[in-house]
Amino acid sequence: MPRRISPTRQQARARTTAAVAVCTVILALAGCGAPGAPGNAPAADADDPGLSGRLTVAAAASLQDVVTEAAEAFTADHPDVAFDALTFDGSSVLATQIIGGAPVDVFASADERTMSSVGDAGLLAAEPVRFATSVLEIAVAPGNPLAIDSLEDLARRGADERRPTVVVCAAEVPCGAAAQQLLERDGVSLQPASEEQNVTAVMTKVASGEADAGLVYRSDVLRSAGGVEGVEIPGAGDAAGSYLIAPIAGSRSEAAARAFADSLLAAGVQSRLAELGFGTVDSP
Repeated sequence: MPRRISPTRQQARARTTAAVAVCTVILALAGCGAPGAPGNAPAADADDPGLSGRLTVAAAASLQDVVTEAAEAFTADHPDVAFDALTFDGSSVLATQIIGGAPVDVFASADERTMSSVGDAGLLAAEPVRFATSVLEIAVAPGNPLAIDSLEDLARRGADERRPTVVVCAAEVPCGAAAQQLLERDGVSLQPASEEQNVTAVMTKVASGEADAGLVYRSDVLRSAGGVEGVEIPGAGDAAGSYLIAPIAGSRSEAAARAFADSLLAAGVQSRLAELGFGTVDSP
């Protein structure tokens, strides 16, 4: 089960939020600039050898491999930075925890809406960075035994008069919102067997045979290493999601948090994202 993070540091965040507000008011006079606003001084250099501190990262479940690898690479480059926790779950679940005061230094979400909810709460220390995109596929058992080739097939009865057992993400989760958008576009009405809080749970049910099919990201199909097979959805780009990352206000290691967020734009990380089935900032 994804690790949950306990509420702490609300007071520190409140002080930081207040400081940001004052700084914004005097921007025109003093030129201090709100964190992350256009025209600010550059964020901490990800190659700065003097970076230090401890970080807790909360990231969308579909980012588990790439964020874990990025954290390892970042620590290798900056041995004085340590990661206390890498927490992976549905973006909306993590956003709720952060808004509730969970001790997070960096947040990576699978859509703009969820990141905006954290920003609206005054909890972002800089503008979010878009570092990847994603599209959905239909995950089925290896060999595709039910010959599912389209979203329409998910709602059709087979030769045995049985409809496929389908699982999806809940509508409030980015993968669920994208699935709903594509289903509505194609006029497909589903009665899913379950609505999960993150894409990993959908993958697990398909891989275990508990479900015949599920709607997941292409990157999750590749991450399954043959545990499931992916069926491409024509026009899946219509509901493509954007992954964003940002440091959280009140971080005990703000320079390191900013640098880690920026590091996901590095060429090595972007190349790895492409290998894992994500779209990068240079290609959809």
